[in-house]
Amino acid sequence: MRLDNYTLGSYTPGAPYWKQILWYFLGSPLLESHLLPISTFKVWLLRSFGAKIGQQVRIKPGVRVKFPWRLTVGDCVWIGEDTWIDNLAHVKIASHVCLSQGVYLCTGNHDWNHPHFKLRPAPIHIEESSWIAAKSVIGPGVTVGQGAILTLGGVTGRSLEPMVIYAGNPAQPIKKRKLRQSEDVVRISAQD
Repeated sequence: MRLDNYTLGSYTPGAPYWKQILWYFLGSPLLESHLLPISTFKVWLLRSFGAKIGQQVRIKPGVRVKFPWRLTVGDCVWIGEDTWIDNLAHVKIASHVCLSQGVYLCTGNHDWNHPHFKLRPAPIHIEESSWIAAKSVIGPGVTVGQGAILTLGGVTGRSLEPMVIYAGNPAQPIKKRKLRQSEDVVRISAQD
């Protein structure tokens, strides 16, 4: 490959240059800060730069987002410490998703067969009630099915089926996820 011939081709970051600079020097450092551990401020900051974020979202210190204008987050989402949302392409995180500490969402790869190492961005979609455990990695173009789990340190470059638990590198299905009824639901039903 010839990296001296590398170009972005038709790819653009999706925002004017001034907005990118403002995010890089002001927004991103504030979002990552461990001195400002307040989720409501971080949610406001991301929204100010174009992210679409629902209600009751918790964002821990050290979280990195490359381009907030390419981020959609549903309601009641938890984003753990040092998570990196490297979103060259759009990332959509549905409601009731947990991204644990150190998760890496990577939306860009390169074509190793192309003589100029062409960039190949692709979106990531994480469907409702999924859990991406600590230090896991999700590659470009992946959809995590509703209720799926990627366990500690799991790595996937392919989509995950709904309600299946995956582990390893590369992630392999280990068993179906079965939700138990919570004691509160059982107690309420018994009183009716």
